[in-house]
Amino acid sequence: MEKLALLGGPKVREKPYPPYPIIGDEEKQAVMKVLERGRLSEFLALPLDVFYGGQKVREFEKLVADYHGIKHAVAFNSATAALHAAVVACGVPPLHEVITTPYTFTSTAACALMANAVPIFADVEVETFNIDPRSIEKNISTLTKAIIPVHLFGTPTNMDEIMKIAKKHDLKVIEDCAQAPGARYKGKVVGTIGDCGVFSFTENKNVTSGEGGMLITDDSEIAEVAQLIRNHGEALTIHRQKKYPMTILGWNYRITEMDAAIGIEQFKKLDRFNEDRRKLVKRIADGLKGIDGIMQQKVSKGDASVYFVMGMRYDAKKIGIPRDKFVEAVKAEGIPFGGGYVKPLYYNPIYHDNKPFFYKYYTGKANYEPGACPTAEHLYKEELVSTMVPRPPATEKDMEDVVKAIKKVVENRAAL
Repeated sequence: MEKLALLGGPKVREKPYPPYPIIGDEEKQAVMKVLERGRLSEFLALPLDVFYGGQKVREFEKLVADYHGIKHAVAFNSATAALHAAVVACGVPPLHEVITTPYTFTSTAACALMANAVPIFADVEVETFNIDPRSIEKNISTLTKAIIPVHLFGTPTNMDEIMKIAKKHDLKVIEDCAQAPGARYKGKVVGTIGDCGVFSFTENKNVTSGEGGMLITDDSEIAEVAQLIRNHGEALTIHRQKKYPMTILGWNYRITEMDAAIGIEQFKKLDRFNEDRRKLVKRIADGLKGIDGIMQQKVSKGDASVYFVMGMRYDAKKIGIPRDKFVEAVKAEGIPFGGGYVKPLYYNPIYHDNKPFFYKYYTGKANYEPGACPTAEHLYKEELVSTMVPRPPATEKDMEDVVKAIKKVVENRAAL
């Protein structure tokens, strides 16, 4: 039995995994065409056609809208910006509440704060890591206006139950699909089920534009308000000038022509990249079968994850090694590996000593104390382990090292 690398033995893997993202000739040529044209951005905050951006921005939006079979796509310079626009466009007033998960990237809740609204955190399901509809229902108040479910790690959340709750209480639903472009919920592409969906194209996502985001919706009013928010809110729109006088507060959330050009070429490869991720995850999952105490994130029957991250539950009692020591040992074998994902968002100072000023006027009962979401806290502290290794251009052979490292650590548990 080989000695663990953590204890001075040889590593399972010495070489780093292939660099990411994958930038091909198509992306390079697309950028060069933008540079040769000499128009790096064509947005103007004027009641003219350029209010909506340039050729590549609109081409990117059409590509994404057509892929989802939806009327509108609005490109932004980040998913954070798109989420902020979604909260405003869905009509969430200041000092009202938006229910979301605490087990997500900070922007999912910060977008409410950016609109002077209050995030309310519902707990998650232990097997899926996604928001628990039962906890959503418990957290609804007279101030609730919207729900932001997250398809965490690329795995769809329970949208049927969430949409039932939203209909019952007359709430808007903003799908955070930042980690899940192309994922399917009961055959439907995520982002098309709620009132709108938001995607991220930052460098580490399944496809990238460098920096960028996209809001999709079938609601023309949500799309139009989002476009105003993206472009300073200073210009009247072309088709409905009387509806929106210059009263909407907007920002510069505009994406460049180069970002859009890269995004177009990347998005064309989305399904292929996602299928590669599924194959790589399956190779690891198959290799770990029979290890009692390591369970893959649950994907419900009829759904399709796109595995932005491969998330697993770890049972320290069954394996016999504390979670954090297990993670340390696997990492020492040369495998990028983590434990816990993020702290539940309400642990952050912005929900305590550094609260935004408007909380002085808030009349609700937001709970940001430890214990507010026990399942999310348990996953963070005890159970969740994850790796971003299963993504192209890595191969199934590369995945074998993940399996070898985990098995090596489990087999040497007595040494730890």
